[in-house]
Amino acid sequence: MFLIVLKDTKTNGAFSVINEYNEKVLLFFEEYDDAERYKMMLEDQESLPELEISEYDENMLIKTANTLGYNYSVITPYDLVVPPNTFETL
Repeated sequence: MFLIVLKDTKTNGAFSVINEYNEKVLLFFEEYDDAERYKMMLEDQESLPELEISEYDENMLIKTANTLGYNYSVITPYDLVVPPNTFETL
């Protein structure tokens, strides 16, 4: 599973979006190409920090998110996601 993170930071903060309830949501991509496409759309926006894609074990990623109380969404190859106008990092 792939996650978009801030590049070259000590904590490698993960990219997240804000849902309709004003909660941060992590995006877990099943396919690298989908994560790369989303990252490229993000990079088209001005004043974003440099991003990179990191690969993690699916079970570990989901277990960690659940343990820490983070909301997340698994993006499958059949999903269409478009970056918001604003962003957050966890």
